Amino acid sequence: QVRIVESGGGLVQPGGSLRLSCQASGNIFNLHTMAWYRQAPGKQREFVAQITRSHDAYYVDSLKGRFTISRDNAKNTGYLQMNSLKPEDTAVYYCNVEFQTDTEQGRVQDAWGQGTQVTVSS
Repeated sequence: QVRIVESGGGLVQPGGSLRLSCQASGNIFNLHTMAWYRQAPGKQREFVAQITRSHDAYYVDSLKGRFTISRDNAKNTGYLQMNSLKPEDTAVYYCNVEFQTDTEQGRVQDAWGQGTQVTVSS
């Protein structure tokens, strides 16, 4: 079983920064793409950014320059650095991870974390 846990959310003033973490644990054989999504109140979940195992990063156009995705393969952990935060960035941020397990190495699966709340407000 693979577990995904996000952390690092909180309340921050406009213009501030936060760094989210996404920790994958369990019987992981290989970790593939790690992605961040967010869901604001009353809205659909939307893609934020993703990073491949080889560190190729992709962002939604509207967030380029403010958000930076990274990962540490040795720690099975991904990060989302968020700068110059705006009230419209307020949302629950979710991590999605693609992986192979020790017992099913031929199958790529994915899992979601429980989300971490980010609130940008003065």
